[in-house]
Amino acid sequence: LWGGMADRIGADVGFRAEGIIYLAESEAACTAHEDHLDTANRHQVRVERLRRADVDGLIQGRPGFWAGGLHCPSDGRAEPWIAVPMMARALKDRGASLHENCAVRALDISAGRVSGVVTERGLVKADAVLIAGGAWTSLLLQHHGIFFPQLNMRATVARTVEAPNVYSGGAADSTLAFRRREDGGYTLAFTDYLDFFLGRNAFRSAFHFAKIAWASRRSIALRPAAPPGYPDAWFTPRRWREDELSPFERMRVLHPTPTPGAAEKIRKRMSECLPALAGIPIAESWAGMIDTMPDAVPTMDAVPGFDRLWLASGFSGHGFGIGPAAGRIMADLIQGRTVEHDLTRFRFDRFTDGSAIELGPLI
Repeated sequence: LWGGMADRIGADVGFRAEGIIYLAESEAACTAHEDHLDTANRHQVRVERLRRADVDGLIQGRPGFWAGGLHCPSDGRAEPWIAVPMMARALKDRGASLHENCAVRALDISAGRVSGVVTERGLVKADAVLIAGGAWTSLLLQHHGIFFPQLNMRATVARTVEAPNVYSGGAADSTLAFRRREDGGYTLAFTDYLDFFLGRNAFRSAFHFAKIAWASRRSIALRPAAPPGYPDAWFTPRRWREDELSPFERMRVLHPTPTPGAAEKIRKRMSECLPALAGIPIAESWAGMIDTMPDAVPTMDAVPGFDRLWLASGFSGHGFGIGPAAGRIMADLIQGRTVEHDLTRFRFDRFTDGSAIELGPLI
């Protein structure tokens, strides 16, 4: 899809179909990957099973460090700072009106029908509204009395300076993810560590998140409070007037401080499995808030009880990768066109209609 996007906008968006490898450190982990292989086959996605020697032939790592893995050669990577501005320019060329630094304070609702949004610069009328607010979505819906079980996790990421090419694509095992960058360095992140900040929504959504919390219990560190102004911080307002500053203006960008000591731990993990990068320094580290759902699956659906209100949120860390496809699907839904996908898994009311919570792939 990213390759098609590059073709359609007629520019290089920094996409490279170099392949992604999901690595396994043990034979047991290789066996656990079989379920994901079956899922890929059902959806006609080409995935190759790799053995130890196969991995060593693709990645210049410690010989024999990984027992095997799954390789999707058509998967790729795209640089956000290249791809997102290019898509924005392509949208403007097609007539879209984009407004940065203009927060939506509330929905404009008349007799149960959404007729636009109230922004900090005034009312914008619309026949339909799509909420795609990422980590802020739950707070905006809560302002209108709509419960959406979405919580946020802090993930820390680091990048190296220019480094030898040990693998030109992306890969991840049970502790570390790494991908080659356009600038010649590597982006690195934990796959077994996230920070979770307690707040009012955390307690309100505790029942819904019980299953995924148990499955992820070894990789989540509990923190007593989010930074002031964050979506579920203890003192972030849940109600405000439409003529006053909203939480979305007081904290326009979620840019949390990286987890203390994380960059050095990431560097050590990189050195352990990729000896060719052992002496490569970390140039920068940063963190972001990942919006997550109780089943790690996004919601893409109409919002019950409100005519012409739509939602696409809860992408659980995968929004950049599957965003173009999600955008196409939501455009079809909103305009009443045929959607050639079964969206049952992504319905809004799956957490309130008595359905059992079925975890999506955590790979």
